[in-house]
Amino acid sequence: MTEPQVVRERRTAADEVAAICADLLRIDTTNEGEGRGRGERPAAEHVAALLAEVGAEPSVVESAPGRASVLARVPGTDPAAPAFLIHGHLDVVPADPAEWSVHPFSGEVRDGCVWGRGAVDMKGTLAMTLAVVRQRLREDRRTRGDLVLAFLADEECTGDYGSRHVVEHHRDLFTGCTEAISESGGFSVAAGGKRVYPIATGERGTTWMRLTVQGTAGHGSKPNRDNAVAELCHAVSRLAAHEWPVRLTPGVRALLDGLADALGTTIDHDRLDDEARRLGRVGTLFEGTIRNSANPTRLDAGYKVNVIPGTATAQVDGRYLPGTGEEFLATIDRLLGPKVTREFINYEEAPAADPAGPTFAALAGSLRAEDPQAHPVPYVMSGGTDAKSFHRIGIKSFGFAPLLLTPDLDYFGMFHGVDERVPVEGLRFGTRVLDRFLDTR
Repeated sequence: MTEPQVVRERRTAADEVAAICADLLRIDTTNEGEGRGRGERPAAEHVAALLAEVGAEPSVVESAPGRASVLARVPGTDPAAPAFLIHGHLDVVPADPAEWSVHPFSGEVRDGCVWGRGAVDMKGTLAMTLAVVRQRLREDRRTRGDLVLAFLADEECTGDYGSRHVVEHHRDLFTGCTEAISESGGFSVAAGGKRVYPIATGERGTTWMRLTVQGTAGHGSKPNRDNAVAELCHAVSRLAAHEWPVRLTPGVRALLDGLADALGTTIDHDRLDDEARRLGRVGTLFEGTIRNSANPTRLDAGYKVNVIPGTATAQVDGRYLPGTGEEFLATIDRLLGPKVTREFINYEEAPAADPAGPTFAALAGSLRAEDPQAHPVPYVMSGGTDAKSFHRIGIKSFGFAPLLLTPDLDYFGMFHGVDERVPVEGLRFGTRVLDRFLDTR
């Protein structure tokens, strides 16, 4: 009598990606900034367990109590081949449940989407990475070079507890890595019947600044020609009113050329603000990266209405294009004037990767293989990511979180927005693209 054969179900990355995403969203990893928040430890332990289950050897490392990241290095088939890094962050920005249609930490699946804070920024991408790596390890399919994985804390602040910590204290893990992929790219944008896929090849530099004015304290009823609050308000007003000139960097020129080619149109470089409005969602790909910016975000002064304080402070979120850092700071100082001092809360250079190299070509090819209507284009991010920390140790990052989206979904509005969600089919598409890409590594 022969023994009955047991048929094992073959689960693919596409089969489990939505469930992994939902589970991650149910873990509240809110980062309130300046060291405050829930902490990433529970999410890090969950990620580590998913990797260990399929034979990886992850490490959970803490930079401070509860501020945890997960690191792993999966050996490739050729020890001499370059290693490749996939990095992403476990933390999310705050969410007020009263503003949402579903609870932001429910991980609910509704209307074909997984809902929750972090669905696009960026637990959906982490879920795709985990699902693909798990499938490849179950099937014993290795990349040629080592595959390095970093699931990080604190990206939604400065990265001090996450990416900055690991590049300083766990540098050996990244030996041999020169390139990486992470968030904010590879998603579809519908335009004129076409699907454009921006792949991030750079981002603006970051200058978060604290402004301080010292004045003369006094009674609120008396004349005061050295009023710190008034001086600071004038300075911040000048900064907010300044019209920054257009500066077309090579990365943005490449984007404009790619969009013109993909859409079969011309883009007037002398009227880029108008062109951004004309092109709609595709225009948002460049409207934030054609110039520098400096947005006042906080004002702090005083403690009582009838007391003129001796000190007033403000905070400013400054972003500058590659190659314009000195010009940017000189303009800031001119606008602030001699009575205002500034210091950096956070300063990061503007990283860039090669839009003409083999890695970009492989990313674009992976998209086209799964979507024959894809038009990949290089793209420069207006914001910032953990790519800045890895740039410090010579690793160039591409923004590549592949998603096929329905035209009605405002993907950009999902970032830090209310009712953040990601389509299940989009995640499934992304796993197939990512798996194809890893076959090229």
